[in-house]
Amino acid sequence: MLKWTGCALVLLGATNVWGAENAGESAAANPMTPATPRAMGYLPAGAAPSSGALVPPPPAPDSAAMARDEDVSRNALAMHGTPRWALAAQDAVLSFPQIAETFSCALNAPVSEESTPKLMTLLRRTLIDAGRSTSEAKRKYQRARPFMVNNKPMCTPDRDAALRADGSYPSGHSAIGWAFGLVLSEVSPEQANALLARGRAFGQSRIVCNVHWQSDVLEGQMMASAVVARMHAEPAFRADLDAAREELAALRAKGAASARACSIEAETLQSWR
Repeated sequence: MLKWTGCALVLLGATNVWGAENAGESAAANPMTPATPRAMGYLPAGAAPSSGALVPPPPAPDSAAMARDEDVSRNALAMHGTPRWALAAQDAVLSFPQIAETFSCALNAPVSEESTPKLMTLLRRTLIDAGRSTSEAKRKYQRARPFMVNNKPMCTPDRDAALRADGSYPSGHSAIGWAFGLVLSEVSPEQANALLARGRAFGQSRIVCNVHWQSDVLEGQMMASAVVARMHAEPAFRADLDAAREELAALRAKGAASARACSIEAETLQSWR
């Protein structure tokens, strides 16, 4: 059995961070409003892959694909109130340093402004490009989110109004999580499996939260793959990737490791995948 009481309180408290993030904190936490040079992405204007062109229409009502989405969603509802639900609430937070720290266990290293500033810059700029990548298709399709259809709770109730106004398809959170997994697996290839698994789980958290369908998540991850592939053509991205790799190697040479409750997180992630 999980010894979760203390950790659950921390994770559930993350929903308040999400609310604060959208109430006027630094622009670097919001992928849609990069107001400072530090918050700029890597891709020049007009260079990003187009989700409006690349993403097909969402599953049609009464289709086999929609039936699969509904089945996955029903199964995920069983996670309500569990440690996996609490972890999904934590994964909803896109502000720094929280989102970067989410990958600390998979990376097996501390991630912070103090210990890994170059890595944090790499992730901030990646978040901008990945977060923007789904916007065109969201506006095009305006798909209703699961909680709007099944009338069941979601793990970030303070975001109800904002989520209702934002299309479900494809998932921006899933694009960001998968982009982080891809980029971090280049920074630390020896942890690639764990990092990609955590990036996938970050997207699955949106299903657990009852705010996205499975097809939303999969198409968000597809857009992340397209964005990261395109970012490799940018010298600034390649330079930051190399700098983060060197920074992490130096940190590991000092014997630094993640201070998170990684065994608890790993067990929790196994409860619904």
